This record gives sequence, structure tokens and C-alpha cells, in this order.
Amino acid sequence: TSSCGPRGRGLRNTVNDASKLSSEIGMNRDFRMEEKVLPPGSLEGRIRETMHDAFWDHLKERLSATPPDFSCALELLKEIKEILLSLLLPRQNRLRSEIEEALDMDLLTQEAEHGALNVPHLSKYILNMMTLLCAPVRDEAVQKLENISDPVWLLRGIFQVLGLMKMDMVNYTIQSLQPQLQEHSIQYERAKFQDLLNKQPSLLDHTARWLTRAAAQLSAPPPSGPDAADAASSPCSSPGEAASSPEPLSPTMVLSQGFLNLLLWDPEDDEFPETLLTDRARLQELEAQLRQLTILASVLLVSSSFSGSVLFGSPQFVDKLKRVTRALLEEFKSRPEEEAVLTVSEQVAQEIHQSLKNMGLAALSSDNTASLIGQLQDVARKENCVRSVIDQRIHLFLKCCLVLGVQRSLLDLPGGLTLIEAELAELGQKFVSLTHHNQQVFGPYYTEILKSLLPPAQVLETEVASL
Repeated sequence: TSSCGPRGRGLRNTVNDASKLSSEIGMNRDFRMEEKVLPPGSLEGRIRETMHDAFWDHLKERLSATPPDFSCALELLKEIKEILLSLLLPRQNRLRSEIEEALDMDLLTQEAEHGALNVPHLSKYILNMMTLLCAPVRDEAVQKLENISDPVWLLRGIFQVLGLMKMDMVNYTIQSLQPQLQEHSIQYERAKFQDLLNKQPSLLDHTARWLTRAAAQLSAPPPSGPDAADAASSPCSSPGEAASSPEPLSPTMVLSQGFLNLLLWDPEDDEFPETLLTDRARLQELEAQLRQLTILASVLLVSSSFSGSVLFGSPQFVDKLKRVTRALLEEFKSRPEEEAVLTVSEQVAQEIHQSLKNMGLAALSSDNTASLIGQLQDVARKENCVRSVIDQRIHLFLKCCLVLGVQRSLLDLPGGLTLIEAELAELGQKFVSLTHHNQQVFGPYYTEILKSLLPPAQVLETEVASL
């Protein structure tokens, strides 16, 4: 790379492991490449900024010399030309010819040798072309560049906006090719796994035990619990309910139970299914999100029993309480859960007290306030009755998502979950996307394993690969 080229542009989503990137594109319809944003004041950020400043200062010195030295400017113009050409669609032949002619590097080199290279004029042409090619979201950024008179600062701004435009084109290409990329991702991941399986025939042992455990759970007697009635009335049966149902086990039921078990996986259990190792970090993120939503819904349910329908009939109040609770849980996520919930309980009690006062309603008595804080603090215990019920209902919702889809599952939310409907929809969509992609990749292997666990008729009737 020439010493005259800008440095340090990076992508947040650039992943060295091609399998992980392939999987991410395949399962995430909204996958986007983004510029890497460094934390303010970070060492890498300071080094990058220093290098950029040094480069642009160097360019300014060369252009201000007598006679001007255009060597760096030519390198920049060459790179700008390549970027502009990369932004064109195949059918835009006229624009391609126009750019080739206006930024003819041989001609520009001759002009530079004679000291006649008109950098401001070329910058103006480049800005006009950027206006034609940029997405609407970049219009304002390009318009701001038109107010810059300093040629060096203008070139610097042009490069920054062109970087964003390149990202827009990459994301447009990914979105337009999503079906093909998804199919390629499935075939690629399956082929890679098969290569490993050929070298290590025991590679599916943990996967087989994972599915065997799920099938055993579904065949066990139904557990008794505070939410048994809800599970029984749901179109998506609870884990133990299958035993009392005349419907025999199916691959769909076993896989759904298996996927749900992954959200409760013991971190010390090393027998994680091999077919999901690539997704383990994503599953851990979903498990953390589920745990946060369980606490959030429990806090809202307890709070509503103390503050009545007036406060919780206000969407603005509910949204504020959700924002406060989630922000505190996020802030304290590296600390023991008890500390986070303690802070949440005190803040929520304060918000309720202030809101009642603002609405001219009677504030909570000191006894009620103490009782509210105590009940909220108790949510930190996993054995807490409210938390246990909410946790079961969220798992039941996720099971419905796997069977019925997210939108249908949202139509009949169990009690206590309606206040977190939007958050549940996001969680459910992520979980369904992950499991659906995994089944498409590893469906043939799951089918073979399930043949030994289920009656042959059930396996043949419901091919796992087509779920």
C-alpha cells in the first residue's frame, strides 16, 4: 500500500472465521456490515487519529509547496476513482465511461507534471458524482461537504463519506443476494462439518445425548408447578404434558425441547451438542436476554400490584419504568444479581412514589413502600414465586414460537407478559432464526439420530430437514 493512502478503516463485522460469518449472514435477514466505532479515548482510537492527522498534514504540505507536489493527491484520486466505479451497478455503463474519462489517471498525471492539476475542480466533480450515487440517507453528509473550501479538508471529508457509501453498497448487495447467500451458508457449514465428521466419527456423540435427553423429558410424567394450568391451556404443550397427550413424540417436539434446554445449559457441562458449538455464544446472549426479561416482567408485575391501574394504564410510565429497570440491570450485569435487583427495587419504588405525587394521587404508605421494596428484592431469588411463573411463561412463549411462529405466538401471550411484548418479539425472532438455520444445516444428522429415538413412522412423516 502506498504511503499516501488513508489508514485505519475497519469493519466491526469482519470475522476471521468464515464459518461464523457465513452462519451470521445465513440466519440474520437484517445482517449489516458496519464501520468499526472505537471507544472514545481508547489507545487504538488515539493512534488511528494521530496517523490520519499526520497523513492529511503531509498532504497539505505537499500541495502548499512551491511548486506543488501532486504525488499524494494523485494516489488519492486514483483510490477515489476505484471507489466510485465500485459503487456502480452493472447497467450503469454511461456513468462508468464518464468517470473513466473525467478521472483518467494518465491525463491527470501529465497535468500534475506540468503543475496544472486542478484539485478543487476535480473535487467538485467527485461531489457531483457522489450526489448521484449515494443513498438518500447520505444526502445530508454529501451536502455538508459542498460548504468546505479547504481542498485538503474537502478530500478528507470525501473519503469519510465514500467509506459510508461503500458500506451501503456492501449491505445492498448482501440484502439482494440474501437467498443465495443463505443457501450457500447452509451448504458450506454442512460440508465443513462433514469434513470434520469424516476425520472424527464420534463427533455427534454429544448431539445424540442432547436429543436423547430431550426425548426423555417429553416422555416423563408432567411436573407440578404454579403455572401448570397455563401450560395445559396453551396450544404449545409444556415439556411434561406430552406424556399425558395421545399424540406420539415427533422430531419437531424433540428438537423444540432440545433447543429450549440450551437456554438452561449448565456452563460447567462440557457435553454441549457439537452441531451448535458455532452458535454457543449467540445462545448465551439469548439466555442473558431471557434472564433480563424475566426480571423485568417480574418487577413490572410486582409494581403493578402496588401502584394500581392508574399508573400502569399510562404507556409513558410503563416505558419509563422499563427503561430505568433495563438500564440498571445492564449497568450491574457484571455484578451479583442481588446487587442489581436491590438498586432496581429502590429506584422503582422512588419512580412510583414520584409519579403518584405528580398525578395528585395518594402516595404509598411507608409500610407499603417497604413491602414493595422487599418483594422486588426477593425477585433476585430464582425460587421466587413470581419470577418462577414468569420464567415458565417466557419459556412456554419461546416454545410456541418454534411451533407456531413469532407472530401467532404474540396473539395469545400468557398473563404478566403483555407489558414486555415488544421485547419478547425480538427475543423470539432471534431464537427462531437461530434454530431454523441450525435445522437447515444439520437436519440430515438430526434425522439419523432421531430414527433411534422415535418410531420410524414419525421420523418419516416429519423430515427434520424440511422444518
